[in-house]
Amino acid sequence: MKKKFYKIIAVITLLILVGFVNSDSDIYFQMSKSIDIFGRVYKEIALNYVDEVKPEPFMLEGIKGMLSTLDPYTVYIDANHQKDIEIITKGKYGGIGATVGIQNNKVTVVDLIEGYSAQRQGIRIGDVIVKVDSIEISRKNYNKLGDYLKKEPGTEISITIKREGLKDELVFNLVSEEIEIKNLTYYGFVPAGSNNAYLKLSGFTRSAGDEIRKAIQELRGQKDIKSIVLDLRGNPGGLLDAAVDVCEKFLKKNQVVVSIKGRSNKKGQTYKAKEKPIAPDIKLAVLVDNGSASASEIVTGALQDHDRAIVVGTKSFGKGLVQTVVPLSFNTSLKLTTARYYTPSGRCIQKIDYSKGKDVFDSSRQKNNKTFFTDNKREVFAGGGITPDSIVINSSESPFVKVLLAKGMFFRFATRFFNTNTEDIINTKTDDELFNDFMEHLKQEKFKYKSNSEKLLNELEDTFEDDGYDSDLLTEIEKLKSKFVNVKEKELTKYKKDIIAEIKKELAARANGRKGRIIESLKHDNQFATTVNILNDDFVYNKLLHKN
Repeated sequence: MKKKFYKIIAVITLLILVGFVNSDSDIYFQMSKSIDIFGRVYKEIALNYVDEVKPEPFMLEGIKGMLSTLDPYTVYIDANHQKDIEIITKGKYGGIGATVGIQNNKVTVVDLIEGYSAQRQGIRIGDVIVKVDSIEISRKNYNKLGDYLKKEPGTEISITIKREGLKDELVFNLVSEEIEIKNLTYYGFVPAGSNNAYLKLSGFTRSAGDEIRKAIQELRGQKDIKSIVLDLRGNPGGLLDAAVDVCEKFLKKNQVVVSIKGRSNKKGQTYKAKEKPIAPDIKLAVLVDNGSASASEIVTGALQDHDRAIVVGTKSFGKGLVQTVVPLSFNTSLKLTTARYYTPSGRCIQKIDYSKGKDVFDSSRQKNNKTFFTDNKREVFAGGGITPDSIVINSSESPFVKVLLAKGMFFRFATRFFNTNTEDIINTKTDDELFNDFMEHLKQEKFKYKSNSEKLLNELEDTFEDDGYDSDLLTEIEKLKSKFVNVKEKELTKYKKDIIAEIKKELAARANGRKGRIIESLKHDNQFATTVNILNDDFVYNKLLHKN
């Protein structure tokens, strides 16, 4: 009886163990099975499809299709784009110091980095690139322009430019240099004469924290700093370590900055401030908007959760996913989302759930709907980005002005105006004269804009014509449409201040690059003005942070 009992126990134990083995090995079996099927399908098509198939591009399409079921940050990086990874991690690349984009359907210089080859030798914002060495440049091969311009330091590059106001093309013989990306694009005391230090941080490469530290030390050498504005608007993020490094300049030693949790580290990994802060007690404000993402949100979330700073602006982007670059064979890589990050209070501010409604994901993951609190017991929110303590909108309320911006009309006007006028004329133009010149520019460009109301009237007119309504009704619609010309002119006049501000920003950029654009933009910046007012008012500042 005893032997029989032990046999039963042994069988049960074996069955349990087999169950565990099957459970543990199931994913590997399914992976092996899937790889075998995928490989056989790939091989059959590559060898036997009716038309010849190129094996490598065909495989790449398969990889793209597979990754498209995940999130947009998980991407395959081929050998041609490894330089982009090096730029992110090292913060350096070989180039001429120019940022290029598409304006008016042409490949155009949209920004210059001061001190490098392009700026030193006279290339201007607004210049159209028509040729690099012997290669004709157009929108068709724009995606390859980085390969043409980012060369090893010391390499000669010939750039042919078409400039507004000049009949003949210009040829610049430049030399590629090691470009060091500056995360801190501008710092200084703003408003002028104040004791408020303004820091514009545009990225998070390895040197971001060090740049912040050096800037604060330099400004302290000029006079006392009573408050700091850290501007993270439009900052898309970068390295996690760089975000931690920036936080260390303001948080107390050993305070939590961020935690990350993924499948491979379910218990998570916590990052804390390890160094003595350079500015532990100075009043601090952080500016954010919908363009503030990833590392920007790590910094903002940490400073908000520890009540170290007030946050002003609009809700941030909401990217709470962490990527790891995994090296693959043949000089390729996989940028893979491996974890989510959480602020010190436990918030995950990821906005979009990319697993929702997709069969490739396990739907059993628990959602976190807790209420979160800062150190001073202020309620803060998870999901959908970082919500500012003071929400302030900066953009123009006019849809007309927004369309002018989107169509690049201010950019093109500034390019033409700067290239066809002397410095004295530019500096002595009144606001009214600038506005009138811009209105004339819109006429020359034959710029057309239809409001939503006009679109509805056009649809109504088409419906009346199709249904055969009386011509008198159609005449009344035409009269209404003609009145919109005056309405548009009135709207432009109503938002004249916004238009002048945009023009002056573009002109400042032509004269003094990024620094000029930033200084000029702060003069018309409602979010920045509100932030300075809060910092200057001890009662409001302390109340927002629940300080006694």
